[in-house]
Amino acid sequence: MRQALFLFLLAVAGCSASDARDTAAAGYKVVRAYPHDPSAFTEGLLWRDGKLYESTGLNGQSDIREVRLDDGKVLRKVTVPSTYFGEGIVDWGDEIVSLTWQNGIGFRWNRADFRQTGTFQYPGEGWALTRDKANIYMSDGTAQLRVLDPKTMAEKRRISVTDQGMPVERLNELEWVNGEIFANVWMTPRIARIDPATGNVKGWIDLTDLVAANAPADPDAVLNGIAYDAAKDRLFVTGKNWSKLFEIDLVPAR
Repeated sequence: MRQALFLFLLAVAGCSASDARDTAAAGYKVVRAYPHDPSAFTEGLLWRDGKLYESTGLNGQSDIREVRLDDGKVLRKVTVPSTYFGEGIVDWGDEIVSLTWQNGIGFRWNRADFRQTGTFQYPGEGWALTRDKANIYMSDGTAQLRVLDPKTMAEKRRISVTDQGMPVERLNELEWVNGEIFANVWMTPRIARIDPATGNVKGWIDLTDLVAANAPADPDAVLNGIAYDAAKDRLFVTGKNWSKLFEIDLVPAR
């Protein structure tokens, strides 16, 4: 998600809990691979009512789109104004809510026709969104998740995410899965499974082999994008500028 130099600097920074291996890490099995637009700098991914939605980033290239799963075709999209670096999305009611990276502004879109219906503001950076039935959760690149009021997007409180008592920095793309928050940790091939009540990491999903086999040479083309189809219990993952999107099953940690 950010520039390659920033990626490099963070990569050589001191270790955090996201680099630890103490908490059990589940593996995965690829159920099916689907085509994915390799020009999509994926920031958010969600599944709603049998449809796949995706948001992309970079100034002048950011958009929100509906994508046909089977062949990756973009069925429709709306362009985010070129002054903004688009970030994550979440569905709420008949809307899609989206973030921008460093502008402190978010957008509301009508899900049926992608018509912009409103804006909201927030301090700091915006990275990703997910929700349960009552709240929207937002990541900002730190070890904290913000809990937001879906109607106003005002911040209600924060959740500090830790693994073995240590903060898990660089929380990125989010997805609500069976009462847990799944979170990509930026620049790693791992997804944290977070207990939203405590902020504790219950476990990890290790996608090292999948990333190694599918990530382009571009250092910014990291694992980023989680969507869950609750009706059919299907978990999807992809990355920035990846040519494929994967449905995976989790393999219990040894």
